[in-house]
Amino acid sequence: MSDTTASTTTPAARSEHKRVVGVVVSDKMQKTRVVAVTTLHQHEKYGKFLKRTQKFHTHDENNDSKTGDKVLIVETRPLSKTKRWRLMQVLERAV
Repeated sequence: MSDTTASTTTPAARSEHKRVVGVVVSDKMQKTRVVAVTTLHQHEKYGKFLKRTQKFHTHDENNDSKTGDKVLIVETRPLSKTKRWRLMQVLERAV
């Protein structure tokens, strides 16, 4: 008889998803928000710092966030054709 294990990954390793902070730029869809995440990176040759902005479609089950809110989003399984992120919490409310 051979000794086989079903899974070698621990529950902690499976729950480590990417988390990013961004700003809600659109709240016109039901249960979906568009979140813009801005990062800085340095040009390899010239050394100038450049801003890169990516937009993510995010699932917001209770429609908690509004345009202008600063939010924390976490990567999740595919929820639709474009949604791969889920709203974790609203960090700052827009005035």
